[in-house]
Amino acid sequence: MKLPKTKIYNSLEAKSIIFDYKNKGKKVVFSNGCFDIIHKGHKTYLNAARELGDFLIIGLNSDSSVRELKGSNRPVIDQNNRANNLLKLDCVDAVTIFNEDTPEKLINDLSPDLIVKGGDYKPEEVIGADYVQSYGGEVIILPFVPGYSSTNIIMRMQGKDLTEGESSN
Repeated sequence: MKLPKTKIYNSLEAKSIIFDYKNKGKKVVFSNGCFDIIHKGHKTYLNAARELGDFLIIGLNSDSSVRELKGSNRPVIDQNNRANNLLKLDCVDAVTIFNEDTPEKLINDLSPDLIVKGGDYKPEEVIGADYVQSYGGEVIILPFVPGYSSTNIIMRMQGKDLTEGESSN
């Protein structure tokens, strides 16, 4: 069951799709982030995440949640364009946008088999890890791709010192 990648799914639609996949014995992989500027680090990490299962869904921070997390000058790219940029990647099967600061509610709604994050996280820091592990799911931390950060790319474009930047996706 391959879905057309032309739609950003709301959480109810995403939950239904994931339910169908899991009922067919398919493994659902979840990851989340701001994905303000897609770069090599994102592509490498998302391709590796997709290889871990049959269906990769991305929980994308809404514009308002990105502003809360990153400041008033972010995001650079609005949520619909960020979602569509993710959907252009062959490895991404679906995107759903969430408004909260964390994806905890979304993870609880979707109940994925795996949560995958980049190497700048530790398993115990991953939001939703306890919940997913409670029903036998896993949290997987993929190696960080050094030298790639949306924040640092934006700062470089603004002519700012990269040491001022934070580690960011």
